[in-house]
Amino acid sequence: MIQVDEITIPEHIHGYPDVAFGGFVAGVLATRCPEPTARVDFRAKVPVGTPLAMTPTAVNGTALTDAEGKVLAEIGGTTLSLDIPPAPSWAEAEALTTRVLASGERRVTHCYGCGAACEPGRGLRLFPWALPDRELIAAAWVPDPALGAADGAVTTENVWSALDCPGGHAGFLLSGMRQGAVTAALSATLLRPIQAGEPHIAYAWPIGRDGRKYTVGVALSTAAGELCAVSEALWIEPRGL
Repeated sequence: MIQVDEITIPEHIHGYPDVAFGGFVAGVLATRCPEPTARVDFRAKVPVGTPLAMTPTAVNGTALTDAEGKVLAEIGGTTLSLDIPPAPSWAEAEALTTRVLASGERRVTHCYGCGAACEPGRGLRLFPWALPDRELIAAAWVPDPALGAADGAVTTENVWSALDCPGGHAGFLLSGMRQGAVTAALSATLLRPIQAGEPHIAYAWPIGRDGRKYTVGVALSTAAGELCAVSEALWIEPRGL
């Protein structure tokens, strides 16, 4: 018998209003995928506060569907080959994050990933921005304990979430991607646990552009620069922007 699990994305876990945060959705699916490196493809908007179903697919995959059976997202194993730049130093990332938050350059939103209006533990509070004179986005990040599991490690859903927003900022700030763009696919591999309460660095860089499609890379490291997770994302601008 095929196992079908029901899940509802909580209403506060959104990016754009009423749309479930892509990285979190990808992380939920990743908990059901045995492959060490996986790719999530988004087929349609995933709503918050609505019961959805997770159903196994061929070759260790899982599909997320709505009440009518429409596929909203699906995951499967993949390979990932990235030319990963060195992480900025913790001092660089911390100084950048402190400056940008104080400057008011960033919009204040309730985005689960990068929203400064989110209370600690109700969002990642990860604030990526462009490093001066470098083709790199960076943020200093100390995950709130509420984002972790009983062992203190940040949950899979929240690690994948942290691999989402920095890539969008790489597109917006470094490649001219227009507002309204969305994550269309996210591939990631988790290399070591990310401990809540400890300092980490998130950074991202542009990889390429093809019309409305933007490919970006994202990495999470310890404050000492040891890689914890890496990803490649495809972002797409909607038609008509």
